[in-house]
Amino acid sequence: MGWMLLVGMACGVSAQENAAQGRTNVAGDFSDSSASQVTLFTPNETAAFSIATPAPDASATPLPAAPTPTPHPKYVFFGDRDDYRWQLGVGLEFMRFNSSAFDANLWGVNTTLTYYTNTWFAVEGSVVTGFGPETFNQYHAKIFGGMGGIRLGGRRARFEPFGHALVGGSHLQVQTAEGGRNSIMAQAGVGVDYRVHSRLSLRGEGDWVYTTYFSQNQNNFQIVGGIVLHF
Repeated sequence: MGWMLLVGMACGVSAQENAAQGRTNVAGDFSDSSASQVTLFTPNETAAFSIATPAPDASATPLPAAPTPTPHPKYVFFGDRDDYRWQLGVGLEFMRFNSSAFDANLWGVNTTLTYYTNTWFAVEGSVVTGFGPETFNQYHAKIFGGMGGIRLGGRRARFEPFGHALVGGSHLQVQTAEGGRNSIMAQAGVGVDYRVHSRLSLRGEGDWVYTTYFSQNQNNFQIVGGIVLHF
């Protein structure tokens, strides 16, 4: 039975080969068709499909460069050094007043406003007040004055020495038999400002103060200590 099975299988294979040889291919050869003549990609057209960065236009206006941030200086200066022109000084004032009528130690407030026109020259206005703790005929001595003038000062990183001269008028409130409660007031002195911040300084100042109360000449002095605001 095994031999008969093998013979039957061999006959079946032989019959399939004969049937395959008898068939014909309906489809023609691909090389003979028009599809084989179509070119989908041309090597010379590589540049057309390549992605390239366009060259810069020489005629185009270049974009402005981004500004470089300027670091803030620790101390700010004036004129060609870019400092503030205005100064407002407020300080505690001590004046020793001597006259033929009475002597007194006067304490008050000294206020100045200064405007620099260049790196060393300024115009200045000043208001002074003084109050005496001593009494004269049961009155406290009080003095008020206003002056204007010039200031000359060097502009430094921290220390700013200066000299100034001012002239104006003043009023003395105290009842005396000699009269003369109004007077010319002149002031000249030197001082120094110490810059602790671009907008803040400490001030020390000493001045000679001239008055003409009671139809006489008084040569007094004052010292001032305070702060200065720059703007």
